[in-house]
Amino acid sequence: MMHSVIKTLDKVIGFKTAQAHCDIPCKIYDPSTAQLAALSCVRLMDLIKEVEEKESLGVTDFAQISRLVSEKESACTEVKEAVRIIWGDYFKVPQFEQVPNVHDLVHSIMLQASKCKQGIDRAEGEKLVTLVNNFAEAFWFTKDVLTYRAPCPYPPMLDVVYPDLKN
Repeated sequence: MMHSVIKTLDKVIGFKTAQAHCDIPCKIYDPSTAQLAALSCVRLMDLIKEVEEKESLGVTDFAQISRLVSEKESACTEVKEAVRIIWGDYFKVPQFEQVPNVHDLVHSIMLQASKCKQGIDRAEGEKLVTLVNNFAEAFWFTKDVLTYRAPCPYPPMLDVVYPDLKN
């Protein structure tokens, strides 16, 4: 009966179709997306600096800078989105109790990613990588997974937190 009433109302009023979905498949969370995006931000800053240091710049160089800046800003947005999804969807009361400073850490990441969008100072990008690494450590801590740090095997060759999945 209720179904018939709603179906009739839908014909008369025309309800909008609602679609719902998870941000990512259930229980699949991994901070590596944010880490790769933070590393990309630093790498793009390096590439922008390389173009900037040329003797003279032509139209092609300006076009390249434009693309690099756009990609850097996209990488910063990706950091924010990946961290926000883990913080908002994965972290619950038990994880907040395990990592009581995670709110401040996430807020710092958001601010630092915005700062990196606004400039090309490599040191600011490195700070973003450090903060995202700290977030990765916190995430893996809540899953009782040990971590280790090692340089990423590609430019910018900065240390990254990896889960130690051998134990």
